Amino acid sequence: MDKNTRWRFTLTMTIISCLIVVTSYFSLISGTFDMTVKAVLQTLFRVNPVPDFDLVIFDFRLPRIVIAGLVGVSLGIAGTVIQGVTKNGLADSGILGINAGAGTAIVIFMFFYQGQTSSSDWFSIMSLPLFGLFGGLLAALVIFLFAWKNGTLDMGRLLLTGIAIGSAFGALSLYLSLKMKSTDFEMATVWLSGTIYDANWKYIASMLPWMLILIPIIKKKAYLLDLYQLEESSVKSLGISVEKETVILLLCSIGLVGASVSVSGNIGFVGLMAPHIAKHLVGIHHNQVIPVSGAIGALLVIASDFIAKTVFAPAELPVGIVISIIGVPYFLYLLIKAKA
Repeated sequence: MDKNTRWRFTLTMTIISCLIVVTSYFSLISGTFDMTVKAVLQTLFRVNPVPDFDLVIFDFRLPRIVIAGLVGVSLGIAGTVIQGVTKNGLADSGILGINAGAGTAIVIFMFFYQGQTSSSDWFSIMSLPLFGLFGGLLAALVIFLFAWKNGTLDMGRLLLTGIAIGSAFGALSLYLSLKMKSTDFEMATVWLSGTIYDANWKYIASMLPWMLILIPIIKKKAYLLDLYQLEESSVKSLGISVEKETVILLLCSIGLVGASVSVSGNIGFVGLMAPHIAKHLVGIHHNQVIPVSGAIGALLVIASDFIAKTVFAPAELPVGIVISIIGVPYFLYLLIKAKA
């Protein structure tokens, strides 16, 4: 990494980090229960703490901001890996149906444990990412089987199959949710739209192990995503086991998606937008794109959640809908650009 490239990367990460801090700050002080800057600082630094302020910040707002950031990082990095492996700039875990597969597996869990799942139940919280991983893997396996043609991935088939499989899983999720009790149905419906309103520290604890294990693996193999842009024969000539490394990278990205979906529901388009924005900012080398994409993903989800809970207050939109309002036009722009 030369001096200019390193400087560009450092500047980009610094600016995005500052934007995350500013957005998080406004999210922390805004809401139905408005707080002054002084009250927030006193609460955070434990200067004359007030129980009501502690409840609002530490039990409601701060976990929500942290979850939004973790989900954004995971989806942004997973999207970068999926686009790199498939060599398709339009690929994303949401568009390819992996989110829907993970979501369906979690809805199945909710269906069989109706009335027993809650945001304070450790068994449910720690089991959901595993169900999400299984559902995401199943969706990915079906999609790649249908998209595989003559020993290679057909990119046109990949997108079409992903959309079709995602719709099928979405229909199954809806069918199962309609069979639930009214309270569980309401929870499943809101959750499937993509929401983090019920965030708590236990959800953070369920996500962190996945991120701490999988993200370093992806970062270590970032150079492979650069090589994947070459012809497969050229990559194999370097002594790299393409099939093995592809499976490892996809498993890591699907694991991140499953962990994210388990705590936030089906949030799409983050993994589509973040890598493209990152590449515009720091270039195409994945060693830099991966952390920048994660940071952009965090900023997108935190900002979207802030908009979701404040613009239509006292009503609140699911964060997944807010991101879709931004993501759909961006996807269409990329589609038109790809055809040009």
